[in-house]
Amino acid sequence: MVPLKRRKVLCSHTGKTGNVCKFPELVLFLLERKMGASRRAFLSELGQKKGFKVEDKFSESVTHLISENNSGDEVRAWLDSQVGGRGRTLAHLLDVSWYTESMRAGLPVDIQDKHKLQEQQTDEAETETFSVPSYACQRRTTLENHNTVLTDALSLLAENAELSEEEGRGVAFRRAAAVLKCLPKVVMDMTQLRGLPCLGEHSLSVIKDVLENGASSEVEATKNSERYKALKILTGIFGVGAKTADRWFRDGIQTLHQLRDSGQTLNRAQQAGLDHYDDINQSVTKAEADIISEIVEKAVVAVLPGAQITLTGGFRRGKLTGHDVDFLITHPEEGREEGLMSKVVSWLETQGFLLYQKTTRNSYLEAKDGPARPASNMDRFERCLSIFRLSKEKKRGAELTETLTENLKTPPSCSSSHVQQGGDREEGGKPWRAVRVDLVVSPISQFGFALLGWTGSKLFERELRRWAGREKSMSLSSHALFHNKQSRYLRATTEEEIFSYLGLEYVKPSERNA
Repeated sequence: MVPLKRRKVLCSHTGKTGNVCKFPELVLFLLERKMGASRRAFLSELGQKKGFKVEDKFSESVTHLISENNSGDEVRAWLDSQVGGRGRTLAHLLDVSWYTESMRAGLPVDIQDKHKLQEQQTDEAETETFSVPSYACQRRTTLENHNTVLTDALSLLAENAELSEEEGRGVAFRRAAAVLKCLPKVVMDMTQLRGLPCLGEHSLSVIKDVLENGASSEVEATKNSERYKALKILTGIFGVGAKTADRWFRDGIQTLHQLRDSGQTLNRAQQAGLDHYDDINQSVTKAEADIISEIVEKAVVAVLPGAQITLTGGFRRGKLTGHDVDFLITHPEEGREEGLMSKVVSWLETQGFLLYQKTTRNSYLEAKDGPARPASNMDRFERCLSIFRLSKEKKRGAELTETLTENLKTPPSCSSSHVQQGGDREEGGKPWRAVRVDLVVSPISQFGFALLGWTGSKLFERELRRWAGREKSMSLSSHALFHNKQSRYLRATTEEEIFSYLGLEYVKPSERNA
């Protein structure tokens, strides 16, 4: 046994693994960023065996900071996040090549220029920062997103929060992502985000992780969690919300196959959603939306000449693909739209276009539901939530009649007996696909508000209502705008008039992609 006095002397020159420290004046630290945990562990152990003092954590005592595939600026940014003070340190910032050469030599080799990390000396004043208004409805957000990697990470966390029915957290992540979407350039450094609104501590932590490591550990863990993957699949079924999906998950259901075998009772919407799962979860193209638009227009004009049909949702904002297709229908003569929906649905069913439909009546009463009812994304219009049967062979224009005839020959069916597990693919394929379509009928007096509400995006509309309430003391819905202090409705026939009432510059649909 070594005497206590001698043990104290040995410890000052011995590494944590018991290896004798040959170069006590050197304190090395290996940066895991881009190097990876396993490689870092291997190189650390190798260095300690060679007699080098290799620390697990960075501290002011470190004399040599070693990194792999990082620039000097990236290492400085990492240091800034760890120790503050713009990443100032007296340690040498070296490439891993100096470390490996020293390992081969069995002693620290001379530091040459090729070993030093290259840095660009820039003042903080030279770092480009951004200025963004607080509300998304004050910004112009096109489909050109320069920070997709960051916004995708935040959007996934928002979706996970929504699946957990944590609306507040979901909105916080959505607002943070919306800020990044409207920025004119790629975010390269955390300093560029100083002073921006809606970026909370959690969102900033995720952004920092992505900038430093190329991905967020929290996002990756969420993406790979059994619960997230299961709820993502289950809520992909038309008619299934987060609460139902969570109940099924807690019952041990994680896949469509397990759901089918579980004996769970499904309502009509859920059964139709399960039968046509693959089709409904496949993106709808703008070309397909235009074809459906022709069909809907033919149906509407057939039962009420003079009615107007407008394609809304993401396609009105300029998107080339979407999850469903939304239409707003009205008539220039107030009251003529009453009873229109049932006739349109009957025509579409007769022609064989509907695989599923559920129609709700208009329940909006201005005096009762206007100022008294809190602003909500849900409106009271007459609407039809449907699943369309769209021929894959369908062409536009003159061939529409041919498609109608073909539909009548082969009427739709929601029977699951012809459906394979996992989707709606029939044996040998099928000449049609299922598409989600929403039809909404609005009186002409409410059309401007309905058009604004059904154009989106969802966050843009939420921010419009928030702006109206907090900044203007008004209540905005897809039906009306009510001035709370003056106790009166503000009438408008166009979106431009509504923006004017709210004291906002008009934002065209293609710039509402918050």
